[in-house]
Amino acid sequence: MICGVLFKALMSWGTLRVYDARGKLHEFAGAPGPQVTFRLHDRSLHYKIFWNPRLAIGEAYMDGTLTIEDGDQIIDLIDLMGTNLTKLESTKVVKLRNWLTPLVRPIQQYNPVGRARKNVAHHYDLSDELFDLFLDSDRQYSCGYFETPNDSLEQAQLAKKHHLASKLLLDRPGLKMLDIGCGWGGLGIYMHQQAGAEVTGLTLSTEQRIYATEQAEKLGISDHVRFELRDYRLETGSYDRIVSVGMFEHVGFKYYSQFFNKLKNLLTEDGVAVLHTIARWDGPSVTNPWLRKYIFPGGYTPSLSEIFAAIEPTGLKVLDMEILRLHYAETLKRWSRNFRANRDKVKAIYDERFCRMWEFYLAGAETAFRRQDHMIAQLQIAREQDAAPLTRDYLVDWKRAHPL
Repeated sequence: MICGVLFKALMSWGTLRVYDARGKLHEFAGAPGPQVTFRLHDRSLHYKIFWNPRLAIGEAYMDGTLTIEDGDQIIDLIDLMGTNLTKLESTKVVKLRNWLTPLVRPIQQYNPVGRARKNVAHHYDLSDELFDLFLDSDRQYSCGYFETPNDSLEQAQLAKKHHLASKLLLDRPGLKMLDIGCGWGGLGIYMHQQAGAEVTGLTLSTEQRIYATEQAEKLGISDHVRFELRDYRLETGSYDRIVSVGMFEHVGFKYYSQFFNKLKNLLTEDGVAVLHTIARWDGPSVTNPWLRKYIFPGGYTPSLSEIFAAIEPTGLKVLDMEILRLHYAETLKRWSRNFRANRDKVKAIYDERFCRMWEFYLAGAETAFRRQDHMIAQLQIAREQDAAPLTRDYLVDWKRAHPL
């Protein structure tokens, strides 16, 4: 079993037990730790996993040609392998692939306006019922903010909106606000309810816009909170506040300068913007091939160095930055729990393969934040350095004045 060479190089902690497609058991052990056993049901996987484990393991799990033997939680396997992945980087196959990374990135992240809309539709125009089955009641499809470890998903997502609002200096009514990548509209609606902001939300998802517009109409605020099916590059006007949560990961490295130049052009002289994005600690890289193929085509998690390199030439100033470390791991843990609890309902909408695909996606994402080099960065950005107070006391003051 040629993939055994890979597993032997990989395992420095815990034990991985693998039944190959012939039924033979192989064991790969490092320092004492958890044990996971899985079985391969297709001989071609012996080679596919060796050459491209990040793609092949996910596809095999989706297809049912890789099954977990001790327990039924894919998170156990992904967590064990994710913890050991740093050692994998030293293997010759991975070193060669990493050397080729700069050559393939421009192709992977080609994301003009037309393609961006198709990429968004691939994921966000799925069944409305699907997202209701694992998200909170406000459909916040981004990292929550856990003020205590025992916070529920609902509490964490409300606290996230509250935390972002405190950074946007909502100090006067009637502020014009732009929400780039507004999702199902919950954040924009919250900003209006908290401060009377006049909100324009942008999305490339037809289904999201329909839902968000309906929510605003139900609340009787559609004259103040509007949602448009429009790419941020096509937006015009001037805004006192701009917020973007969980959208920058879909921009593409090639378009970062365009994004921040557009942000500057849309922002008033004394305006404030907050960018909330997944980021990586380990420097520029490429998107996991399985994730790019099945979940987020065109998506990419930037490094902080790539973000700042794109901001600096624009003249925009980063007034503040906060790193949220394990908050997304905890969010994803709760999404996975909800998904498992409603698995039969998801299967009725789609099928078994879809369920296994989403289980793998949610488990892999949780591991990326819990064990690897992913985190959330919140950047407060302005044209002028005096657009925000000199100390962070105003964040606490705003939260006290607007309790949850």
